[in-house]
This record gives sequence, C-alpha cells and structure tokens, in this order.
Amino acid sequence: MAIVVVIAVVVAMPLAERAVSELGLPLRYSDVIRRQAQEKRLDPALVAAVIYAETKFDPRTSSAGAVGLMQILPATADFLARRSGATTFQTADLAKPRVNIAYGSYYLRYLLDEYHGSLVLALAAYNGGEANVDRWEAAARAHGERMRIAQIPFPETRDYVARVLAERRDYRRTYPSQLGL
Repeated sequence: MAIVVVIAVVVAMPLAERAVSELGLPLRYSDVIRRQAQEKRLDPALVAAVIYAETKFDPRTSSAGAVGLMQILPATADFLARRSGATTFQTADLAKPRVNIAYGSYYLRYLLDEYHGSLVLALAAYNGGEANVDRWEAAARAHGERMRIAQIPFPETRDYVARVLAERRDYRRTYPSQLGL
C-alpha cells in the first residue's frame, strides 16, 4: 500500500507543480509565441511577459480601445499593417490570438530597432508611447546620461517596465521547454 502511495505522489508531483505555475504565471499559445519570437528575433519569454503584463493571457479590449492579448491600439495596428505590407488586415483581426501575438511581436521588434536594442526604452514605448520616450530619452541625453528605469517619469510605465523584465526572468525559469529556451 505504501508503495502505491509513493508512486501516486511521484506521478502527481509534476502535474501539481504545473498547476501551481499556471495559477501564478499562466502560459497560453506557447506555439504561437515561439514562432513569432523566432520570426521577429525576440526572446519568447519577453513576448510571454508582455502578454502577461498586458492581460494575464485573458484577451480583452481596454478602456482606451487597445485590443487582445497584447493590447494593441487599432491605430498602432494600422501603422504596423502598412509598415509590414499587410493588405488584408482588419481591426477585428486583433481579437484573434494568433494575429494579436504576431502584431504585438512585430511592434516589439520595431521598438527594439527604433531604440537600438534598449529593452528599457522599447518596453517604455510599448506602454507609454514613443513620443513620451523620445522626450524622456532626449532629456537624459541632455544630462549626459542613458535613460534608466528609475528615470521614467510616468509611475505606471516605470512599474510596467520593471514588471515585464521580472516576469521575463520568471517565464524563462518556469517554462524553458514550452518557450523553446
């Protein structure tokens, strides 16, 4: 009888650990995240962390009109569609996880390129807007500094950047095989 209990515990332990991980740090659409991250030369844990920070993997429309898992504004999506050469994009497509993750990943890559690989600036722009980040970065440069998280004037954006970076680390630790790390 004791051996049966030990075997049951050994078999159930990975399932229990996964359930606890899912409650604290969910991961959905890992195949789409991996594919988009690879296509856009992104860390899949970063994409997952942005989704988690934006919606905790519960797609919705925000009060500002941002749509889907990665909370993309229709105007941003239109810009990205034109930039990427998409010809059949419709705003309603953002409600589809596959499309939303593709556009959100494209936007992350665009921002990383715009800010010369600076993850802090790219994430700040994803949350607080490029125009704001451009102003903040110019002010930091005027003082001979590189902009750091602590210098982001918007508390929400400052917290967002710190949270995404921490969640990226947690996703890398918690889901290495699912994210293809």
